[in-house]
Amino acid sequence: MQTEEFVVLAEYASAVEAEMAKSILACAGIRAQIENEYMTTLYPGVIRAKLVVFEKDYKQAKTLLRIRD
Repeated sequence: MQTEEFVVLAEYASAVEAEMAKSILACAGIRAQIENEYMTTLYPGVIRAKLVVFEKDYKQAKTLLRIRD
C-alpha cells in the first residue's frame, strides 16, 4: 500500500490567512492541513503557518489560490 505525502503549498504570516486558503481548497474538494497553527498565534511574525496538501493535489491547489513559483 502506497501512502500519500503532504507537501507545503504556502506559508502565511497568520493562522487566519491560512484558514481562509484552506477553506477555498475545501470547497474544491482538496484536503489541506495547517502546520504551526497555534505556534503562529503565540509567536506572530516569527513562526509562519504552513498550508500543506497531498502531493497529487499540489498543482490544482496552486492554481486555485493563484500561487506563483
